[in-house]
Amino acid sequence: MSTHDPLEELLNEFREGQFSTNLTSKQKLILLKILRENRPAFTICEEPLGKFRGHGIELYLDVERPYPPMLKRPPYPASLETRKEIKKHINELLDMDVIRKIGNNEIVEITTPVLITWNDGKSRLCWDFRALNNYAKAHRYPIPRIPHDLEKLAKGKYL
Repeated sequence: MSTHDPLEELLNEFREGQFSTNLTSKQKLILLKILRENRPAFTICEEPLGKFRGHGIELYLDVERPYPPMLKRPPYPASLETRKEIKKHINELLDMDVIRKIGNNEIVEITTPVLITWNDGKSRLCWDFRALNNYAKAHRYPIPRIPHDLEKLAKGKYL
């Protein structure tokens, strides 16, 4: 029994020429190979979020515990049903490696998630981290120059 893979369906359509008629057969094969090798990075339709590695974000705070009152937030009130849904979303994000736990017994009192629910029953989590902006240590990276990047792109074979 074969499993249904939306990416494979998309690749079959691509292979049959329904996408980009400008590529040669050899170029299509190269592109298909790259897409298959990087399958975890892609999300199609109703699939869960892809897992692209290599661009994690480290946030360093310029503050020690106990946190100042500006950072301490009381939890937003939530019903038992809402708390269960929040826990479900957090577990999904943990399973997908989008977020990670920061410590075994560490209690983070900076912010609490808010569940946004639409009329169709779907929901998502939101956090308000604005209070952290004053305490976050900025990463000092130069902004890339656009002409330099365009010059690099001009040498590319696929875009």
